[in-house]
Amino acid sequence: MPTADRPRRPAAVWILMVLLLFQGLGGLGGGLSLTIRPDGSIMQMPVSLLDGSPFADYLIPGLILLLVLGVLPLVALAGLWLRRTWAWYAAFVVGCGLMIWILVEITIIPYDMLQVVFGLVGVLITVVSLLRPVRQFYDVRLPGEA
Repeated sequence: MPTADRPRRPAAVWILMVLLLFQGLGGLGGGLSLTIRPDGSIMQMPVSLLDGSPFADYLIPGLILLLVLGVLPLVALAGLWLRRTWAWYAAFVVGCGLMIWILVEITIIPYDMLQVVFGLVGVLITVVSLLRPVRQFYDVRLPGEA
């Protein structure tokens, strides 16, 4: 229950938490699928898509997807729920990491609509985490801010 000591979460914080939940569940699903079957068969992604990449199969990308873009967003979400300042940083890292992931994926794997969807999620996580109400709620100041 909000009090003077525990203010209500701004709408932008709720949006950030929903985005992290969406990303976390997507990352868990995709990461588990690729680590369980590194040949890509669960996701119907032939290993030949990785030709020219540093990966022989989807095991390493699957582990990265599982941990960095699946588990980390859910840890950040839990921290945001518990009002921990470190969770803001974790959320920002997830947003940036997801944008990097999508940019690398686009250079390796042919275009897919999911790349657009999750690329947009990465941009939104990053932008929403930078909004003043979110930063103020978690007592985060950017360089140069008083």
